[in-house]
Amino acid sequence: MNMSKIDKMKDKIISSIDVENEASDDEIKEIIDEIILKDSEIKKISIAEKLRLKKEIFHSIRGMDVLQELLENEEITEIMVNGVDSVFYEMNGEIFKSKLSFKSEEKLQDIIQQIVSRVNRRVNEATPIVDIRLKDGSRVNVVLNPIAINGPIITIRKFPKERLSMDKLIEIGAITIEAAKALEIFVKAGYNIFISGGTGSGKTTFLNALSDYIPKNERIITIEDSAELQITGIENLVRLEMRQANSQGENEITIRDLIRASLRMRPDRIIVGEVRGAETLDMLQAMNTGHDGSLSTGHANSPKDMLSRLETMVLMGIDMPLAAIKGQIAAGVDIIVHLGRLRNRARKVLEITEVVDYSDGDIKLNPLYKFDFDEMVLMKTDNELVNSNKMMFYKMNGD
Repeated sequence: MNMSKIDKMKDKIISSIDVENEASDDEIKEIIDEIILKDSEIKKISIAEKLRLKKEIFHSIRGMDVLQELLENEEITEIMVNGVDSVFYEMNGEIFKSKLSFKSEEKLQDIIQQIVSRVNRRVNEATPIVDIRLKDGSRVNVVLNPIAINGPIITIRKFPKERLSMDKLIEIGAITIEAAKALEIFVKAGYNIFISGGTGSGKTTFLNALSDYIPKNERIITIEDSAELQITGIENLVRLEMRQANSQGENEITIRDLIRASLRMRPDRIIVGEVRGAETLDMLQAMNTGHDGSLSTGHANSPKDMLSRLETMVLMGIDMPLAAIKGQIAAGVDIIVHLGRLRNRARKVLEITEVVDYSDGDIKLNPLYKFDFDEMVLMKTDNELVNSNKMMFYKMNGD
């Protein structure tokens, strides 16, 4: 069955749909079945080919065309479309080029408009960049001409239907039992924790797993630019998501707005999916004003780099002495958990570090666990955890 035949069938199906009344998915499938049964040429192909044909036509009309196959594959975590003839996907930590391609740029544009219209968003030459979240939680980024030189670009970050628990992370070797128990103590004791790492290192996954240690009777407020967190077991949970500006550049609600609003909602803990800019100052102030146990993530190459990036992001929002910023960070952040990907693409906890205090112009760090690349395992240091902010003391040997 060639592509021209499929296109002709699709035209028949579309013309069979009552344009005045939007057909349901089941109605469209019934129309496809009827046309397949009546077509003399299609009668000659096997049942398996008929089913495949039906699926392809339905996906062309209601799904995401050639992308639907990749979206339905649960092992695929990322889909990257670089124009009409260049489709890549990530599976098991490796990137592969797909044999799939779009019939034309117009078809790819149609799919993009279909995606953004599902969440009442617009993307065009005037507004060529858009970030959206699909109903299944997948995160989609679209970039169009004239920004994208080689054609419309789509990047889809998929998330597993069942999130990984800390037990599962231990099972796959991402963290040791001892380190996980230490983090459980920190979360329950109300330590403010930052999770750092590069793109694709598993920060959101780890934050979800870490949230399982939050006492179930607390009031939690989550704040994200695109809702991805899967906090479970907490009844008193408020989920907030930022809103981008409309086509007139109005009605934007930023992460910073949401953090400030959350302070009036009587939270026990505030969880910010990721800090990227001026909202960092508001997050630190919340950590320093009684909202212990707050969690967040940020892009960085090491715990020390995370501190430098926090300093830079605070300066994006306010002009204040660097010493004062460092003091705010040292007082607000207690623990940094750094994640990374090894050469074999495995995601690991590479370091767990205590933020001790600020003195002599520098923030003092106390490494508690470090990944030993020779032994390929997370190793405990001989340091004792001394949290000067809350005057809590824990020896890492479990005493």
